[in-house]
Amino acid sequence: MTIRIGINPIGWSNDDMPELGGDTPLETCLREARQAGYEGIELGGKFPRDPALLAGVLERHNLACISGWYGGALVARSVEEERALAAPHLALLRAMGCDIVVFAEVDQTVHTRQRVPLSRRPRMPPDAWPDYGRKLTALADQFAADGLRLAFHHHMGTVVQDEREIDALMAHTGPSVHLLLDTGHATWGGADPVSLAQRYHARIAHVHAKDIRASVRAEADREDWSFLDAVLAGVFTVPGDGSIDYVSVFRALRPYQGWIVVEAEQDPARANPLDYATLGRRNVASFIKQAELGQ
Repeated sequence: MTIRIGINPIGWSNDDMPELGGDTPLETCLREARQAGYEGIELGGKFPRDPALLAGVLERHNLACISGWYGGALVARSVEEERALAAPHLALLRAMGCDIVVFAEVDQTVHTRQRVPLSRRPRMPPDAWPDYGRKLTALADQFAADGLRLAFHHHMGTVVQDEREIDALMAHTGPSVHLLLDTGHATWGGADPVSLAQRYHARIAHVHAKDIRASVRAEADREDWSFLDAVLAGVFTVPGDGSIDYVSVFRALRPYQGWIVVEAEQDPARANPLDYATLGRRNVASFIKQAELGQ
């Protein structure tokens, strides 16, 4: 496996704000994802959780199952509690032939709360990082024993949002904890995705590629918007339609092998999902070629 280009269904249906694309059938999402040229898709809230049903749905559209989001609360839970809660999700991913589980720390997150500005997100006390890193490494070790690599998703509105927090996470965890590099969240959080790719390329196991509209981000930061209000205003878009230099990001990722997943939550009533999925797929393929990533 070198590089494969996949997509997340969030452009069609948003699990954090179900009214965005809530009436869009799953079949429409899958048909258009394949029409846009994608090889695989990540899981979303509308996907069946029975492996046989899920396999049948994806096979009809010739799409691989890439991975799926798991929102953990390891800040507050024990490793054993988290492992038990994650078990059904991990079993589904294994049954679908996945080797990555997307893990985000969502204890007290504000990214799903439209009335709460990002300035009120949770923060990890400096002296709590060693214990959290130990617990996360232990959890990742257990996932690895089950054949799944834990790819940690830094995310706006959570305790791992900015560059300092990403660095702390990586410094206090062992090699079984991999990083999911999300270019859009990194940029909005004040980190340079090129620098992150250079620094952590050996531990990057998964990539979410979405772009940032710089003017919307600046207004969201200045006015202290909530995450969801910024999404509604169009802070995210697909690669090549915003401010991120993807050729430099992909060059810094070399010799990455795995999925690059186009993911850009937008209001589907304002940003036609098929049009943007097609644009994102075409741009990412071009950027990969220019960067000679996976060549």
